[in-house]
Amino acid sequence: MSQYFKIHPENPQTRLVQQATQIILSGGVVVYPTDSGYAIGCRIGDKSAMERICRIREIDKEHHFTLMCRDLSELSVYARVDNQAFRLLKNNTPGRYTFILKGTKEVPKRLLNDKRKTIGIRVSDDPITMALLASLGEPLMSTSLVLSGNDFAESDPDDIRDQLERQVDVIIDGGHRGEAPTTVVDMADDEVRITREGSGDVSPFTSG
Repeated sequence: MSQYFKIHPENPQTRLVQQATQIILSGGVVVYPTDSGYAIGCRIGDKSAMERICRIREIDKEHHFTLMCRDLSELSVYARVDNQAFRLLKNNTPGRYTFILKGTKEVPKRLLNDKRKTIGIRVSDDPITMALLASLGEPLMSTSLVLSGNDFAESDPDDIRDQLERQVDVIIDGGHRGEAPTTVVDMADDEVRITREGSGDVSPFTSG
């Protein structure tokens, strides 16, 4: 049975955030709210927890995983960023975007896309997400909580609890969330491409 923490969406309670952090650091799988629905995550290097997430979401290892980072400086530890990409990232983070970038050696190989050696990177301004990442001191390996048969991320914490309380270690209830996914911006090669149009405004990446 998972732990279930109701955390204030604007002023996260430090005690509960720290309890969730300890569960993650000890190998736990967490469901947590973001600015684009709920996500499911674990420590970046935790192979066993990642395999559990794959089973819960019914995805294979070809799936593009995302690192949820605190800020641009943490992002640049795990992704290769040239000058053009840096300017775009600086102007559009935090935001409702997932950026596809070439991974660095800091990213475990199993998280990289096999063919392109890329990784998805996010920087969210959601207060709960930011508090959790600050407490962890490292990125969360994440993927949107899209359960089998659904097209959108889960948005209702009560539904999530009903479905997953025996499969994950901690559920953070931050209230109802939107279902729209992030906009995915591929900047791994020389050109900038929108590969999924979601809740993030595409105009900064298409103008000019």
